[in-house]
Amino acid sequence: MYASLHIYFIYNMLQKMKYKRILLKLSGESLMGKQSYGIDPSILEQYAADIKAAVESGVQIAIVIGGGNIFRGLSGAAQGMDRVQGDYMGMMATLINSMALQAELEKQGLRTELLSGLAIEPICKEMSRRRATEAMNDGRVVIIGGGSGNPFFTTDTASALRAVEIKADAILKGTRVDGIYTADPEKDPTATKYEQLTFQEALTKRLKVMDLTAFALCEENKLPIYVFDMNKKGNLLRVVSGENIGTEVK
Repeated sequence: MYASLHIYFIYNMLQKMKYKRILLKLSGESLMGKQSYGIDPSILEQYAADIKAAVESGVQIAIVIGGGNIFRGLSGAAQGMDRVQGDYMGMMATLINSMALQAELEKQGLRTELLSGLAIEPICKEMSRRRATEAMNDGRVVIIGGGSGNPFFTTDTASALRAVEIKADAILKGTRVDGIYTADPEKDPTATKYEQLTFQEALTKRLKVMDLTAFALCEENKLPIYVFDMNKKGNLLRVVSGENIGTEVK
């Protein structure tokens, strides 16, 4: 009886959700908080709590995190480092962030599955669509590190690729700004916010939503991108519930 009631509750919750399965893209820099590098434990705890609330609403979640708070391949290449070597170092940085988030999510009582574009036993298994979807169907949060597993591709592109693979309803891009603006709102006080854009409008206006490869992949597969402020507590649940607090590109 209790199992039936639980299934009924989850079913009703899902009917109210705008998204049933999402790919949450987080930047490595967002994990720094007010620090100049590394991981701020309070930010990690807040993100995990928000993810937990969304999971408990019945939404299936996969997560891709950047590694810019630890190492950025392009920056290394600009200083003379071999680009391929630098990109692989960046992929390893994303795995460090992924492991940190995994630990915090499990600390808060969630079950997780860590996958990666780079298979590193015994830390994680290699990413595959079957592994990811089976884990989400089983109620686990899937964290995908290691980028695409190939140099010359950003975590934006890896996010788009993984979202298409798992047939996500949308990519939710969590940033420290509450959407897409006509200019950088942190530098230009006259910048105005867009509530909704088409892919072509974003391209024409040269708005930096994601890198061009990722953007083209989303457009080709009709995969919406929703940009919102992840640093405000409770925003993730608001977005998956359908509240318009950011900017949607579709």
